Amino acid sequence: MSRRRRAEKREVLPDPKFGDKVISKFMSSLMIAGKKSTSEKIIYGAFDRIEKDGKQDPLNVFHEALKNVMPDVEVRSRRVGGATYQVPVEVRNDRKQALAIRWLISAARSRNENTMIERLSGELMDAFSKKGNAVKKREDTHKMAEANRAFSHYRW
Repeated sequence: MSRRRRAEKREVLPDPKFGDKVISKFMSSLMIAGKKSTSEKIIYGAFDRIEKDGKQDPLNVFHEALKNVMPDVEVRSRRVGGATYQVPVEVRNDRKQALAIRWLISAARSRNENTMIERLSGELMDAFSKKGNAVKKREDTHKMAEANRAFSHYRW
């Protein structure tokens, strides 16, 4: 972390097909070794698969899945008098989105389908219907915050 000043936020350009900035962020997070065209093919392929299999608008499915994965509260470590407490805090909107994107991608990568297109489309459909590993991760985070609610007075 910089001691001088807070880093300025970079402006994200919208994706070429749908003109959506969130999809562009998702694409950048999915990208490995700077291969944006590959991540673009994966995302658009997953959207085509969702449209073909689910007979639904893929943009709507994507945004609803992201909303279902976004956490409302999380725990952060706080040291008080030699003891470390897990203090539940509310999550900022930009961090909610970043966590949801990260969890969806990691859950898709850990699935057992053959191609990444199948994995991502499956995970998005699962998150859309409020099941799957990404939604489970959100529920676990909420349970952890609920369990540590007694330490909420240590909030800073």
